Amino acid sequence: MLANNLSTSGASVVAATDILTRTREWFETGGPLEQELENYSLRQEQLEMAEAVALALQEKETLIVEAGTGIGKSLAYLVPSILSGGKIIVSTGTKNLQDQLFNKDIPLLTRLIKRPVNVSLLKGRANYLCFHRLGQAIADPRLHKRKSNQSQSPWLTLRSLKEWGLQSEDGDLNASDAPKVESIPLARVTSTTENCLGSECPDYSECFVIKARRRAQEADVVVVNHHLLLADLALREEGFVELLPEADAVILDEAHQLPQIATQFFGRRFSFYQLSDIARDIRAEVRDTAVDMPALRECLTAYEEACADMQHRLSGNQTRTTWVEMLRNQSVVDCVSTFNSVLEDLSEALEPAKVRSKGLEKASRRVAEMQEFFRDIQSENVEFIRWAERSDRNFILYLTPLEVAENFRNIIESTHATWVLTSATLSVNKSFEHFISQIGAEKARTLLLDSPFDFKNNALLYLPGIAREPNHPSYTQSVADAIQPIIKSANGGAFVLCTSVQAVNYLTGFLRTRLGMKVLAQGEAGKHALLEQFKSDGNAVLVGTSSFWEGVDVQGHALRLVIIDKLPFAHPGDPVMRARLDAIKQNGGSPFFDYQVPQAVIALKQGVGRLIRDVNDRGVVMLCDPRLTTKGYGRTFLDSLPQMPRVTTHSEVEAFMQLEDQT
Repeated sequence: MLANNLSTSGASVVAATDILTRTREWFETGGPLEQELENYSLRQEQLEMAEAVALALQEKETLIVEAGTGIGKSLAYLVPSILSGGKIIVSTGTKNLQDQLFNKDIPLLTRLIKRPVNVSLLKGRANYLCFHRLGQAIADPRLHKRKSNQSQSPWLTLRSLKEWGLQSEDGDLNASDAPKVESIPLARVTSTTENCLGSECPDYSECFVIKARRRAQEADVVVVNHHLLLADLALREEGFVELLPEADAVILDEAHQLPQIATQFFGRRFSFYQLSDIARDIRAEVRDTAVDMPALRECLTAYEEACADMQHRLSGNQTRTTWVEMLRNQSVVDCVSTFNSVLEDLSEALEPAKVRSKGLEKASRRVAEMQEFFRDIQSENVEFIRWAERSDRNFILYLTPLEVAENFRNIIESTHATWVLTSATLSVNKSFEHFISQIGAEKARTLLLDSPFDFKNNALLYLPGIAREPNHPSYTQSVADAIQPIIKSANGGAFVLCTSVQAVNYLTGFLRTRLGMKVLAQGEAGKHALLEQFKSDGNAVLVGTSSFWEGVDVQGHALRLVIIDKLPFAHPGDPVMRARLDAIKQNGGSPFFDYQVPQAVIALKQGVGRLIRDVNDRGVVMLCDPRLTTKGYGRTFLDSLPQMPRVTTHSEVEAFMQLEDQT
């Protein structure tokens, strides 16, 4: 059974071990899960995944599993992992899953396993109050002069934070009893790896980050998110102190997000806000320990003026552009040249000052890192993509790796841990080739498990056959005309998932003037608030973009129609996308078929996956894009989706809806 579904390019499957035997006992009839869980029933797909994880743990191998919706993959990887008795790190892509694991799934298993299991939830630095940064903020006279539109002044916020922090056990600023930090930037009272003073900090003994890490080091199971894990892996690769403890197994749930998130952490970036933070930190240190160094103060003032000029020249409308394109503007060239010169002066002024305090020593290193970054972004290193993201008051400059496969490969191969990467959307037309190429896991075993839900009877795929192509100026109007009668037939209960904000705005306005039901739109309220309104109404329509394509779970009749306006191809003009497509072309590949299509398939699978979330769910997926049937590559998309009946007429959809009403 397992051998027929489990493929490998590495070692062969070994005989059943104690972990494998005990895992099977837990899932099968009469096992602990059936005895303790009220609605538990054996799911063959869940057992197959659990067996595969048990084998990977035994052999210290890498395993990639696509586990369709409803398999129950969290129990499938948690049971063998906890039974193994090793040190486990579980990383997730969303806070919802992180909370589910820490507050529900893991406590359930630790209760059933009948032995102590120490579990820790580890968050990033930005979640913990930093007493040292708080003290600097309290001592900053400029912060107290700032006017606030909030009900509480910055001074009162800082004072309440200090009082709360002295009583808090973990310093988690997201805790229900934590003061609301609205009148001051959160960065003023939290630390980063750049400004943390480490063991030489005067508040080191009370550091909440250190306390959280110690709890994690003592834990058997550590729950983190991908951003924190990848930040640590990137630092570890560069030889820094490890953030997370050594583990026997690393489980990456929602692993389809990894390649995108990894580009942030295996690259480098500097924003205007970061440049300003450095200036503020240096000024605080000068005020405390170097007030007698006028040359340093003068260089710092010049640096602040150069930063302000950079902000003026580089910020602008919300755009993403290449660094080369930015340098076509002579004023940008001039201000960057001035900034480099001022940065050199500041670095020289900090050299004799860094013996005054740990903060100034740290600042000197941060300035040196900034100098290196600006040298690199002005070089022509083909391994990195040099680009910028601009907004009204900020700019961010990036050095993004062209690909992260080698980074992942080196990390995985340098450890002795089992790696399990799983998600409901990793394959393209039953193949893992695209995902494997992105993370360099050529030696991994793979397992593809379809959803146990009855898509053939409970779901319908509607292809309306819109005549206009997506690049036609009136395409969105055609979509609007096509979806209005379908939403009416379903009496609402619809997600309208769009590929652009412009489509969200247009369709929201169109539907509000023509439907007698609540139409919610992304951006008009927080994501959680919109979902709660949608669920409580029962017949609402929610129009959204990317944040509603994944990580959203609406079970039951409230969601019975998922509409997608276009195939979710990433914009080819994006500087990172453009560079990767050019590299594929230069290497003799097909940018469209080797990269753009696989990426869009995985995104489409995420969107379609919003519909059927429970065994009793029923509904219709409406894919408006005519390229699914008019272009040859459309079959790749359709064959990658769960198998459900396809229809092309409104009457067939109405008949299905009527059948749903009767059931």
